[in-house]
Amino acid sequence: MNKPATKPSIVKPKAGSTPTRKPRSPSKKPAHKTTTFQLKHRLLMLSIEAICLMLVAVYAIMVFLGNSANWLSGTSLLNNLLPFAGSVLALVLAATVVIICWWKLRNALYRRFPVFSPILPISFVILVGWFGLHTEFSRAVSHFRTLVGGKHEVSRVTLAHQVYAAYRRYDNGMLQQMVDRSKPFNPAIIEAAKAFSLDVNLLQGIAATESSFLPRDSFDGGHGLFQITLVPKHIMASAAKRLDVDKPDLNNARHNAYIAAATFKFYLQQMKNDLFLGLLAYNIGPTNGGLRFIMQQYGVTDFITIQPYLQQLPRDYPIRVLSYALAFRLWQKEGRLPAYEEGENAIRIQEIGVPGLQRDM
Repeated sequence: MNKPATKPSIVKPKAGSTPTRKPRSPSKKPAHKTTTFQLKHRLLMLSIEAICLMLVAVYAIMVFLGNSANWLSGTSLLNNLLPFAGSVLALVLAATVVIICWWKLRNALYRRFPVFSPILPISFVILVGWFGLHTEFSRAVSHFRTLVGGKHEVSRVTLAHQVYAAYRRYDNGMLQQMVDRSKPFNPAIIEAAKAFSLDVNLLQGIAATESSFLPRDSFDGGHGLFQITLVPKHIMASAAKRLDVDKPDLNNARHNAYIAAATFKFYLQQMKNDLFLGLLAYNIGPTNGGLRFIMQQYGVTDFITIQPYLQQLPRDYPIRVLSYALAFRLWQKEGRLPAYEEGENAIRIQEIGVPGLQRDM
C-alpha cells in the first residue's frame, strides 16, 4: 500500500536567535553606465581630433592661398579667375583625400594605441603654431588678407601708406616736441578715451592736429586743447553726463577732451566705424548737414567712392591726425620716434601699424 505523503517538517527558530540569511551575491554595475561613459569618452576624443584637424586645415588653406595670392589675384578669366577656382577645387579634393587617409590611420592607431588618437592631432596643432611664429606665415596671412579683403583691405592699405608717407616727411625734432607737450594733458586724454571706448592715440593725434598741444582760442571760433567749435546739443549732454557736471567748461582741458571724445565717437558711429570718414566728419562738423548729407547727395558710401570729391573736402586732415597718432603709438611702444627710412624701421613701423587701422587677428 502506498504510504501517504508526509509534510516536510518546519524547524522553528528558537526564541532569541536571529534567522540566518543567505549571503547576497555582490551587486554588479549596470552595463549601460559603462557603455555611456565609453561613449562620452569617445565623443570627447573625436571632438578634440576634429577641432585640431580643422585648425590645421585652416592654417594650410591660408598659407597656400596667401603664397599664391600674387598669381591668383586679378580679373583675367584665363590667368586669374579660372586658376583661383581650380585652386579652391584642388583644396577640396586634397582635404577629402586627407580626411579618408586620416580616418584609416586613426582607426589603426586607436586599436593598437588608443592614447595616440588625440595626441597626434594635438601635436600637429602645436607644430602649426610654431610655424605661425615665423615671418613667412605673417607674410602669407597678409597676402591672403589682401586676396579676400576686397575693397575694405584696399582702403586700409591705401590709407595706411598715405599715413606712413606723411610720418616720413615729419621732422623728428618737431614730433618729439609734440610728444613732450602732450605729457601734461595725457591723463585727461586717457580718461576721456576710456570713457568713450576710443583709442587714446587717436585722441592724441586729434589734439596734435587741432592745437599742437597749445590750448587757446582761435580766430575761427575754436576753443581749447581740441579747438571745440560747434557741438550738437546731445553730444554736449553726453560729455556732461560722463563728467558729472551741468555744463562743461571749454577752457578746462579735461572737459575739452571729453567733448572731443564724445564728438569723435558720434561721428565714428555715424560713419559705421570707417576711420577715415569718421575723422573727416569730425573735421567738417554739423555745418550744412555735415559729411553724411554730402555723402547722401553724391551717393558716396566709403573711402573709395569719396575720393572724387576730396578736392572740395579737407583731404589731408585724417592723414595728419593718423600720422600724429602713429607717432604717439611708436613712442608708447618703442620709447622713441624711429626714422621711417632707416634700416628696417619701415618694417617694424608697419608691424606696429596705424592706430585704428591695425589688422584684426
